Amino acid sequence: MYRAILALTALTCAAAASASAAPRPSPVPFVGCASDGQTGPEPAPKTPAHMPAVTGPEAGKLAYYESSALGVLAPRGWRCFGLYGSNGSILIVTPEAHEDDLFEPGPGLKGPAVQLSVSASDTSGRFEVADVAARLFPSRKAYVEGVIAEGIEPRSRFHFRPFPTDTIRRYGEDAVEFETPANTVGMGTKSRLVPNGDPIRGLAMMTSKNDLVLLAVRVPTDQRDLATTIMGSVRQAKASFAAE
Repeated sequence: MYRAILALTALTCAAAASASAAPRPSPVPFVGCASDGQTGPEPAPKTPAHMPAVTGPEAGKLAYYESSALGVLAPRGWRCFGLYGSNGSILIVTPEAHEDDLFEPGPGLKGPAVQLSVSASDTSGRFEVADVAARLFPSRKAYVEGVIAEGIEPRSRFHFRPFPTDTIRRYGEDAVEFETPANTVGMGTKSRLVPNGDPIRGLAMMTSKNDLVLLAVRVPTDQRDLATTIMGSVRQAKASFAAE
């Protein structure tokens, strides 16, 4: 199980003289998310493990959604549900309600959604970790080769290059922001989101334990300014993704 505490630090000016003029952080509403998984249903938390604060006009448009395992910022007024198992945890936030239907194979999420997941590198989640690490993180090649050497999944499953249509931006060896274009398969669809007419922005990060943190964000056109804030909060909280 993972506890991901996502905090947005206040943006400050580089010069001390102008620091006092920096926007003050504002609290955002908390929404507890029920979840279900390997050991049965878990109720929505009644209080957050941490209440993040957001600066700027985005504060009035976002809420903080948290299950027993993960938490993430997403547009205010949406609904949330978490999934968990030995392979890791997922938190899905959408305008409409989803619950146990997320367990069943289906058409995927065709509309707006925010999905945050953590895949554990030492369980069955290692195949998802190795799949993404092969594409995005050359520094983890030894880990990927170790998973391939098990012989459970064929080498042909793993591709040592990014999706050709994705745009990526690196933050060191262990963090990559990406954008999967509209109507395209890419890193953004390595989630419950399926292609539609809107792009998917997101973030992939590797922890020191080779666990994978993956965020996919698809919001309506008039809310796309929120994606940067949502992604930034997860990237800033990388150190909090640790096994309990």
